[in-house]
Amino acid sequence: MSILTKKSILVTGGTGSIGTALVKKAIFDKAKLIRVFSNDENGLYEMESEYKDHKNIEYIIGEIQNEEIVSEIVKGIDIVFHAAALKHVDRCELNPLQTINVNIIGTKNIARSAQKENVKKMILISTDKAVNPIGVMGATKLLAEKLLAAEAGKNKSKTIFASVRFGNVFHTRGSILPRIEQQISTGGPITLTDPKMKRFFMTKDEAVKLIISATNLAKGGETFILKMPLLRLDDLFKEMKTILAPKYGYNPEKIKTEIIGIRHGEKLTEYLLTDFEMSQALETKEFFILPSSFKSLKTIYPNSKKPKNLLNYFKNLKPLTRTEISSILNRIY
Repeated sequence: MSILTKKSILVTGGTGSIGTALVKKAIFDKAKLIRVFSNDENGLYEMESEYKDHKNIEYIIGEIQNEEIVSEIVKGIDIVFHAAALKHVDRCELNPLQTINVNIIGTKNIARSAQKENVKKMILISTDKAVNPIGVMGATKLLAEKLLAAEAGKNKSKTIFASVRFGNVFHTRGSILPRIEQQISTGGPITLTDPKMKRFFMTKDEAVKLIISATNLAKGGETFILKMPLLRLDDLFKEMKTILAPKYGYNPEKIKTEIIGIRHGEKLTEYLLTDFEMSQALETKEFFILPSSFKSLKTIYPNSKKPKNLLNYFKNLKPLTRTEISSILNRIY
């Protein structure tokens, strides 16, 4: 039986790509109640139209910064998946105060309300950009992780707080794939920041599966880092041209690539853990786990171990080959 079965679930940012996938998972696992919270009016309307036969879904519009509405939406909830956030690197750089309000204050509002209402578990959806952040988005998500860890460290807390950190998700709304596909559909050019840029990627189904696994394992205060394949964006875009250009009537070889340079707040390569975190982390088949630094007793996780040399793991991690990337893209397209 899934941890979601017969439970009341709240998904903040529920109309986003990960939020929507979590809602679908909750439907499939027969959750008792699914409460979808979003500031996207049209997204809520479209979701309500799609799931009109599901009478156990509630659709609530509002801002995560509004304490009053946040205190209402957590009532009667067993598990909160907190996916609401500002995520676009360049937008966050230009709007730091709004990013703080959504990503930090919004997380605080949900966490405090969840605690008051004795919600069983709250899981924050975080990002690899929280590792050694150089931009506003990453910095705010790091602080959101720290905020939940601190809440979990309070002895009075009956709510289990944890974070799940992962990288890019293939074909999510606002991700890089739809933009490159659109550029290919018009014959190019496609835009690449830097040929050496690398990113961690996974599919939506993989992301949701591992979020649920982390929810099962969470004891309080942890950050779960999902193991993901690394790939070069240059290789990804070349394979996208090979697969998609013929569908739009173009020769892949004729579509040019324009190098536009790294944007503010971006890195050449993202990382999953800091050097300090590597010294603290545990490892399972699916995760690296950062246990709570506030708990004196060591929590035991099934099939976990202390890795011998995580620095070497990441140094020796090879990006996917173009053949491997092609295999993933063929499943998506």
